[in-house]
Amino acid sequence: MKKNIIQRALIGFPIGISIGYVITIIISVIIGKGSYYSVTQRLAEAMGSELSAVIVQTIVCGFMGAAFAALSLAWETDSWSIAKQSFVYFVGAAVIMLPAAYIMGWMQRSLKGFLMYTGPFVVAFLIIWIVQYFVWKSRVQKLNKGLKKDRD
Repeated sequence: MKKNIIQRALIGFPIGISIGYVITIIISVIIGKGSYYSVTQRLAEAMGSELSAVIVQTIVCGFMGAAFAALSLAWETDSWSIAKQSFVYFVGAAVIMLPAAYIMGWMQRSLKGFLMYTGPFVVAFLIIWIVQYFVWKSRVQKLNKGLKKDRD
């Protein structure tokens, strides 16, 4: 199990960096002023320079990718119910995302900012979970039909 966690984390680190980079590009396009917004102003000020902030954000995104990749093993723990897998993954994801978002300045440091960040996080999790649930349900039904055909 430890080997799997380490392997996943090593794969997830560069993926996290890539996702973080793509998100900054998307945000820059949405803002639409023709500039690239690599980090929040709050983080750049806290770090003393934009370059320091970019380095810190890159490392944090890498560790987030590593953590999410390792956390994905929860879905592969066959001895757990889907409810337990979902709970463990959701809590783990929240423990990873919410403090990182607060520290990195990705959310406003207020109750309103927390709720505005957490709301879409929960909604996105639920949408992805529901879609995945039906995808896997369909796959299981197809497998069961195939097994039933083989028995007949």
